[in-house]
Amino acid sequence: MTPRGAGGARTTGVGAASGTLVLVATPIGNLGDLSPRAVEVLAGATAVCCEDTRHSGRLLAHAGVRAARLIVVNEHTETEACAEVLGLLASGGDVALVTDAGTPGLSDPGERLVAAAVAAGARVSAVPGPAAAVMALVVSGLPTRRFVFEGFLPRSGAERAERLAEISAERRTVVVYEAPPRVERTLADLAAACGPLRRVAVARELTKRHEEIWRGTLQDAARHAAAYPPRGEHVLVLEPARPPEPPTDAELVDALRAELRGGASRKDAASRVAVRLAAPRRRVYELALRLGESAN
Repeated sequence: MTPRGAGGARTTGVGAASGTLVLVATPIGNLGDLSPRAVEVLAGATAVCCEDTRHSGRLLAHAGVRAARLIVVNEHTETEACAEVLGLLASGGDVALVTDAGTPGLSDPGERLVAAAVAAGARVSAVPGPAAAVMALVVSGLPTRRFVFEGFLPRSGAERAERLAEISAERRTVVVYEAPPRVERTLADLAAACGPLRRVAVARELTKRHEEIWRGTLQDAARHAAAYPPRGEHVLVLEPARPPEPPTDAELVDALRAELRGGASRKDAASRVAVRLAAPRRRVYELALRLGESAN
């Protein structure tokens, strides 16, 4: 079942005859998005790793696949499952990894298993396919050339505040996952951190019958979420932060005067002000020279 066209150099460690760990993307809602290649890989696998045997069992039944073996790999069992999966790979068995929806390893189990397989020298490949983050991004109407995936934000405390502060200054489009009960609060927190007029696209129920993409400001998005309690998993796509306004000459001169009053030389004052206010060093130094001329 080694994926066709995988290409690239093969690693060693588990053995030349080792099997392949294949991450298989599965539908995020519409079962019609399961690819023929995904079905082929799942049907040929020695074992299928999944988050929930009932959920994945229904998907396999829909695809007409009878898995030889199901191994539960979720947030509680992933570490323990690594040894079992590595044993199967070492014996030449191919193992498929799926999650309840989308691409394994993206805010879902799989990251530790892949790292363990790579460390052991096993072959790792993937069957690409649905990913809610990518779909939400490309339909958001916001810039897509550069983006950052944040996954789920910390629920509370200093770690959440720190992450929100980082997002507020992020110059790339930001993609965030959120569960329905926390959507309203997260939108309100983002509005407080990033400003109420920052644009956002709120996507839910992607590829499903009640798919919705709401677009507007963070302020209005929080109000909308409060008025219409969210249902289904959500993806928030946030507009990049705008570049800060460059300091005016008056602001630079005030900062230079403060440095000079403190005893700094013109050169040192210009250097410090340029760094602190993110201004071109040459421009600041020229202003410092003019200050010196006007003082004579």
